[in-house]
Amino acid sequence: MSANTLRCVLSQRIRGLSTRLPSRSFIAPYIQQPQHFKTFPCRVSYSTSRTTTPTPAPTSSPEIDPDMSEPTGLIAKSGIELLTFGTPNGIKISVLLEELKEAYGKEYTWQAINIMKNTQKEPWFTALCPNGRIPVIVDHDRNGFAVFEGLAILSYLTRHYDPEHKFSFPVDSDEYSEAEQWMAWQHGGIGPMQGQANHFFRFAKEKIPYAIQRYVGESERLYGILDKRLENRDFIVGPGRGKYSIADINLLGWVSMAVFSGIDIKMFPNVDKWVERCHQRPAVKKGFNIPNENKYTNADILKAREADPELKKQAEESLKLLNEAKEKYGYKYSSP
Repeated sequence: MSANTLRCVLSQRIRGLSTRLPSRSFIAPYIQQPQHFKTFPCRVSYSTSRTTTPTPAPTSSPEIDPDMSEPTGLIAKSGIELLTFGTPNGIKISVLLEELKEAYGKEYTWQAINIMKNTQKEPWFTALCPNGRIPVIVDHDRNGFAVFEGLAILSYLTRHYDPEHKFSFPVDSDEYSEAEQWMAWQHGGIGPMQGQANHFFRFAKEKIPYAIQRYVGESERLYGILDKRLENRDFIVGPGRGKYSIADINLLGWVSMAVFSGIDIKMFPNVDKWVERCHQRPAVKKGFNIPNENKYTNADILKAREADPELKKQAEESLKLLNEAKEKYGYKYSSP
């Protein structure tokens, strides 16, 4: 989901943040009582993986000083520095970095980039990423080499810091090519299609039935392909039942928030089980909570609806809107 999409719809809800007060998630600080959700307390302290002082437990939301500054440059002198935000694209990098930390002891530093304040458009940031988007990493151990775009970052990190191929595959193997294909499929399919579904189904002031059924429907088609791939498999790529790898990590942020996009995850039982399987990993849990605690996974959303009659009512109204849009344009689920 781009910053422009969020900003044009939610500009009245922006609150000043800083690296010491990063956002609660990729949407929570900007909307009041959003459909299907309640807000959760934010984590107050600035943090890096190198910090030895324990992070305080979440408390009630603090007063946020709108004049507090955003990051103005890099802060680390060695290791990997991650510039990120709590979006599906940001999450995939923090998950892999947590996996590398657990597997190899590879430490890293992160800074929260508030995309609602356009920090990613500042000159210091665009010098690292000309596209002005998160995530970005800077490898201070390799002459400050910067990498942007999720697929490129995942490939870079495993190429240089996964020597035992715990999360990747040897470059001359067929599995390497298969992983590359499924990662490209995500970047060309689920990412942009589900992002547009988010926009038209959730955020657009004008509810356009054609756009809603078009993008939710195309997302469903893509989920059907993934569901078929995961039939009799535990993970997307690898011999036998597969091996957990960057092919899984690359998709996990998006698929874990499918319900938010209007996708009925229960339509895709293999995908649903795969998400649960991945979320059992400690590094996945940690990565999803950078830069802040994430309460917007499919399981969290469905649980919140059951616990709150008002949220459940809102979900039913949204589903009615979606079904009416599908019926109006004759949408019928088909995959591929």
